[in-house]
Amino acid sequence: MTDALQPTAARPATLEDVARVAGVSRSTVSRVVNGVRNVDPAIQETVRQAVAATGYVPNGAARALVTRRADTVALIVSGAGETGGDGMLFTDPFFGRVVGGVLCGLRPPGMHPVLMLADDDASRAQVIAYLRRGSADGALLVSTHGGDPLPALLAEAGLPAVLFGRPAAALPLSYVDLANHEGARLAADHLAARGCRRVVTVTGPADLPAGQDRQAGFREAMARHGRPWSPEAAGDFTRRGGAAAMTRLLAEHPDLDGVFAANDLMAQGVLAVLREHGRRVPEDVAVIGFDDSSAATAAHPRLTTVRQPVEEMATRMTTLLLDRIRHPGAAPTSVLFEPRLIIRDSA
Repeated sequence: MTDALQPTAARPATLEDVARVAGVSRSTVSRVVNGVRNVDPAIQETVRQAVAATGYVPNGAARALVTRRADTVALIVSGAGETGGDGMLFTDPFFGRVVGGVLCGLRPPGMHPVLMLADDDASRAQVIAYLRRGSADGALLVSTHGGDPLPALLAEAGLPAVLFGRPAAALPLSYVDLANHEGARLAADHLAARGCRRVVTVTGPADLPAGQDRQAGFREAMARHGRPWSPEAAGDFTRRGGAAAMTRLLAEHPDLDGVFAANDLMAQGVLAVLREHGRRVPEDVAVIGFDDSSAATAAHPRLTTVRQPVEEMATRMTTLLLDRIRHPGAAPTSVLFEPRLIIRDSA
């Protein structure tokens, strides 16, 4: 190659440069760069060495035309703004754990996430249009309320998508979830084993399957311990909501000696209210949360809680989506993770 043809900062390396160094055709280089498998392994290695020697960087847009892939995945949080949760998105440790798990799943295949918020009909339409035109290869969806129409829109459009959590309505979409019913049973059994007799519950949002399952699981487990009814107050998975619910329950049932909160943030609010009223935890009142998030270890005292392996769940959600992208005709599937009780200082 002459100096005039050598790649420079002003003229980046091209496929022709790589082909010239490798001694193969431009089309062969293109096939190797774009991952086409029917190329002799020895030739592939020669091309890779030529790529390294020339410093060639594939053009993403051109590659997408060949592979019909964007090498990106849309990570969609839907409905947070509708419920006043914009701040919750960035302060709730759950979302950070989801992002961490997604990144772990996308790193090996060299793909990237694009964060999208869908808070109203207009933004949901934008999400569907974005996916339809191939700007992302598929969607990972976290819904914050049960009435979210986006899962149905994704299913109707036939777009590759996987949900975090069982959808509120039966849909032909893959999802990962926790055995929330079983997790709540673990909490009830532990409170009963401690001898708690006047147990109350701070429930999650009634329209979310996770909230429903944790409430039902706790009720049924307590009934097995001979306690067919426990006072309840609804929360919203936030610390403020947990504190408000605990304030009501404490006013109505001042002799309570055990609390199950359906997530750790609400349990933090419960602890704050109990502290304000001079109740010792766990000596006077035992408290159990749910999730085993950073909120559990930051709480005072540290929370006994039901572990939800969010990072692992999010990584599995990602691999399900990648499988779906590679095999568009595959039937949807579900993966259910098992909870575990983590005993610390609060119960």
